[in-house]
Amino acid sequence: MRYRIALLTIVTKEVRRFMRIWPQTMLPPAITTALYFLIFGTLMGQRIGDISGASYMDYIVPGIILMSVISHSYANVVSSFYSTKFQRHIEELLVSPVPNWVILAGYVRGGVCRGLLVGTVVIGISLLFTTIPVNHLGLSCLVFLLTAILFALAGFINAVFADSFDDISIIPNFILTPLTYLGGVFYSVDMLPELWQKISLANPILYIVNSFRYGLIGVTDIDITVALTMIISFIVALIIFSLYLLKKGVGIKQ
Repeated sequence: MRYRIALLTIVTKEVRRFMRIWPQTMLPPAITTALYFLIFGTLMGQRIGDISGASYMDYIVPGIILMSVISHSYANVVSSFYSTKFQRHIEELLVSPVPNWVILAGYVRGGVCRGLLVGTVVIGISLLFTTIPVNHLGLSCLVFLLTAILFALAGFINAVFADSFDDISIIPNFILTPLTYLGGVFYSVDMLPELWQKISLANPILYIVNSFRYGLIGVTDIDITVALTMIISFIVALIIFSLYLLKKGVGIKQ
């Protein structure tokens, strides 16, 4: 591959970046996950009972795993790319003979690596509380990967438009977190009023969580074909938009 060295250089830099601070990367999600399972799964789950034929603990496991993948793949790219932009290093990449898709792929792969690594740690923590039945291994792995890609791309776009370090925390706090909790992580979307069910269909996290839940425990509120189609559509749209932003130099060229 012609640009393999450039791609590997960016990916290696990204991986080394978050592995240097692995206690900050790995320990917080492990502790948070344990608390989620203890409070929601063990204590509240006993009162809630089963949802769609699955125990409440098993029902929330897929969503909690993906919450960690979403937050860390997103955070890695948004912080790294904005730092590169802030230090004016991105201009050196843009004037080099490296195409924009290599730059995008490098940062996204770095975010995907962190998201999948943290997600794997969370899976290990979840096994301390419950046995995860895997009904469709291939589908589970696919959605696991697609989730990291989608939100790494979202983090990249956030970093492009950010004008300060405060800006990179606005989207996670005011958009990403609400979308996560409204994405059916802790409840079935069928439990919502009809109006909110329709509104929820615009939430990409709803499709992601339901696809992953179907892969693990065989339960879903959304047709799996529709869900995968929507996830891939979101990814394609974000790739096109990201490449457009790089080509135009939005938020980069002054």
